[in-house]
Amino acid sequence: MRVLILALSASVALGACASTGEGAPPLTPLSRYTLQVEPGLDRIALAVHDAGLSPTQHAALRDLAGRHAAAGAGWIRVEAPSGDDPVSAQQAYAVRAALQASGVPAERIMVAAYNAPDPRAPVLAGFETLRAVVPNCAMEARDMGSRSSNQSSIGFGCAINANMAAQIADPRDILGHRPISPADSGRAAVVFDRYRKGEPVSAQQEELVKGRISQAVE
Repeated sequence: MRVLILALSASVALGACASTGEGAPPLTPLSRYTLQVEPGLDRIALAVHDAGLSPTQHAALRDLAGRHAAAGAGWIRVEAPSGDDPVSAQQAYAVRAALQASGVPAERIMVAAYNAPDPRAPVLAGFETLRAVVPNCAMEARDMGSRSSNQSSIGFGCAINANMAAQIADPRDILGHRPISPADSGRAAVVFDRYRKGEPVSAQQEELVKGRISQAVE
């Protein structure tokens, strides 16, 4: 009887141990915090002048065109205040011409109107962007007390994710890899041909680079 009681006690204990392993596995920092993107807007407001665009506004539009090209965005939307003010309309088309002069294709510039409280409200120019989501780790729980399980703390991994999101140059890389340009088959054929002949495969170095470092312009 004593042996039977011990055997039943052991089976109950083993059953209890097995039941604790059931359920969803604990979250890891990699599954709790993932890189994400959110839509943004890169837009500038240009005051309307009777004399047209100022030098400062031309510089701001050149910077906007540069950011548009670097981001690989689609449309640039130029918005003029609604109303019958001819100067505001003229300013909007001057903005369009300045963007074209800065390298933005004409088919990627859209001119529209927006409801404004004043016919002389600023002319808006901008484009939609993507930006990485940087979590606010200061708002996460920081309970680092005693833990009877192997689960990580709630805020563990937040700082790493926030640093990565802040350093990514192009948030589009979060969504997927960029398309790779095709290889230069002609150059590859030349290199393999020289390799088979035992000739140097690298391009010849310029004479200026072969010289001493002291010859470099300081």
